[in-house]
Amino acid sequence: MTSVLVVEDDDAIRAAVRRGLSDRGYAVAVAATGMAGLEHVIAEQPQTVLLDLGLPDVSGLTLISMIRAASAVPIIVITAQDDDPTMVKALDAGADDYVVKPFGTDQVAARIRAVLRRGGRSSDPSEPIRVGELVIDERARTASLAGDPLDLARKEFDLLLALANRAGEVVTKRELLSEVWQQAYGGADRTVDVHLSWLRRKLGETAAQPRYLISVRGVGVRLVDPGAEQAGAEGDA
Repeated sequence: MTSVLVVEDDDAIRAAVRRGLSDRGYAVAVAATGMAGLEHVIAEQPQTVLLDLGLPDVSGLTLISMIRAASAVPIIVITAQDDDPTMVKALDAGADDYVVKPFGTDQVAARIRAVLRRGGRSSDPSEPIRVGELVIDERARTASLAGDPLDLARKEFDLLLALANRAGEVVTKRELLSEVWQQAYGGADRTVDVHLSWLRRKLGETAAQPRYLISVRGVGVRLVDPGAEQAGAEGDA
């Protein structure tokens, strides 16, 4: 079971994150202040830290440096501050990822899995993910469609897995660049577009006639169960 420390002074957000991650099988500890969080990191050595920047006793940016001096634990910043200078300062201080509030628990869980993969740590991948007739096995790094294996390149698989981890949700190209290509705050959207095109081809669909990969203009893409989408469309008709 992956252990996560949530350092967040807002009671409601702290409780919601704890509940959401616990429901997904994580062992979650919480701290309402920066120094309590630092003490927990040193004593308990969690596998991931979720860290708010607006803490009551110490700057979150300072705390990142303090944690980094004591531990190599992955740090994911969770904050309402979405300006580029703050993002850059957090990453330069030693943060591994940066998530802007409000966010969904599935997004945070995906970020946790991503930083653990990059660090070579076990993130307790769950059973294969099933979306319609599509099956993605993270542990074996295999995927199949209607029982037929898909011959996916490494980045194609990583892209499919990132979308499968948030099936039904719109995932932005910026988020995909961060998780799949580790280009958190830069990089070309064209990289994502090209790989989506290749992935669509292997799923037997096109952008003009999509089944699993639905583009949302100006936002991103979502992975869906075609059968569920069709049933929903008929129900709305």
